[in-house]
Amino acid sequence: MTSLTDLLAQGQSIWIDYIERNFVKRGELQRLIEQGVRGLTSNPAIFQKAIAEGDAYDADLIGFATSGLASQAIFENLAIADIQDAADLFRSIYDNSHGEDGFVSLEVSPELADDTEGTIRQARRLHHEVSRPNLMIKVPATPAGMPAIKCLIAEGINVNVTLIFGSEQYVATALAYIEGLEQRVAANQSVHDIASVASFFVSRLDAAVDPLLEQKGLTSWMGKAAIANAANTYDQFLAIFSGERWERLAAAGGKRQRLLWASTGTKNKRYPDTLYIDALIGKHTVNTIPPATLKAVFDHGSSAAALPGHDMIACLNGLAGLGIDVNEIIARLQQEGVAAFRKAYQELLQSIEKKRGI
Repeated sequence: MTSLTDLLAQGQSIWIDYIERNFVKRGELQRLIEQGVRGLTSNPAIFQKAIAEGDAYDADLIGFATSGLASQAIFENLAIADIQDAADLFRSIYDNSHGEDGFVSLEVSPELADDTEGTIRQARRLHHEVSRPNLMIKVPATPAGMPAIKCLIAEGINVNVTLIFGSEQYVATALAYIEGLEQRVAANQSVHDIASVASFFVSRLDAAVDPLLEQKGLTSWMGKAAIANAANTYDQFLAIFSGERWERLAAAGGKRQRLLWASTGTKNKRYPDTLYIDALIGKHTVNTIPPATLKAVFDHGSSAAALPGHDMIACLNGLAGLGIDVNEIIARLQQEGVAAFRKAYQELLQSIEKKRGI
């Protein structure tokens, strides 16, 4: 069985990509913490499923509705309570790791993906209302998200940058983080307690590229693009968080913005269920894993370092030679990701309205 302690020794932290009230209240999350899970991520789709399909939230939901709250405010109240409880469970990890781990993430509304000022306002408010030092506010890596990320980091708010699908999006994210830290240093403000992760979505690239390869009869290339894309981005990470510019921030107490591998459940049943875990083990990384995949990791996952993975990166050039425009696919995947979270968020609000009898 794989120990998450072994992965931590390789420089990788495992977080859980899941939240639900009973999961937190009845001790399941605490048991995973005891097994080595070091953080938690959430998103609109996870909350939509949790609130719409169960009854754990119903009593509070009806109570908020009776007091006259609108559906969006009801959701925020429900989510904030869960996030606070989860953050409290992870607080000792946050303290003992000196703010490297133990984080819980809450996303701004996906309706704000193209609204810089709206994102900043909501992030500030959620940061204030959750009121936990180990909270990360999730902001999408859209063009409108980048200035919001820089602003929030400069204000001392931890940010989980989400919906990154390619190296160009990642580089913009890392630079927004660095510029936010530099702004604080220039203003003689501390950067010691600021943390950020860059959530890089892995498996969806294979889901998009594999059918194109299959059409061309190139089945031997299938299942490689996503890992190659991630390995290439890890190289960008190593380059950005080294050298004179970064060393000045590190000397002031700045922390690296770690790469976080997201969407790491295997979607193609022909591939090993721990493919996107085993291939992406490396220093200064996080892998946030859905519950079913985490069980597989415990049972038969690897604990051997696999990054930087230079042998995989050549695959990207090979795809271009086959007429597959990976950059175009990556741009489309981000647009689809934003749309999917918007849809989940709208369905979540509709579920709340249904339960409150509207």
